[in-house]
Amino acid sequence: MEPPVRPCAGDLLPALEIPITRTLIVAGAIASRDYQDVHHDVELARKKGSPDIFMNILTTNGLVGRYITDHLGPKAVLRKVAIRLGAPNYPGDTMVLTGRIETVDGDTATVKVVGENGVGRHVSGTVTVVLPTPEATVAAGPGDGGARDPDAGSGSPHTGTAVAQGGAS
Repeated sequence: MEPPVRPCAGDLLPALEIPITRTLIVAGAIASRDYQDVHHDVELARKKGSPDIFMNILTTNGLVGRYITDHLGPKAVLRKVAIRLGAPNYPGDTMVLTGRIETVDGDTATVKVVGENGVGRHVSGTVTVVLPTPEATVAAGPGDGGARDPDAGSGSPHTGTAVAQGGAS
């Protein structure tokens, strides 16, 4: 597995097209324990003024996180996700996520993210992410759960050297 390229301010992330299916909308709502009828019941959604069921914000939040780690690598750690919803994601549409690295300061990057669909802008916001150190990325082989500091004990895989906690890169 190739280590991700270290991002620079101004870099554009490749677009990610996500088909919006009924299954994705309902599964996302259930997984996030959001049982509001507008996320799974077409008739009740229509009675409330929506043409169909629509995606909840927690599913969108997860998709934004996936978009970031797909590009920056699985060892990137999301520190802050600040998003705002706009046009709903309805079944049968496609959301296209795009991003731009706004800043890189040491081991931390800020990424501006936008998600558009056929109705308009579904999501916009910023994600603050701690970038994996090159050593941690190279040291971690496929399926090993990540490189760890041998002195870190047997705690969370997020402790140790997989994520740099400051200093220059």
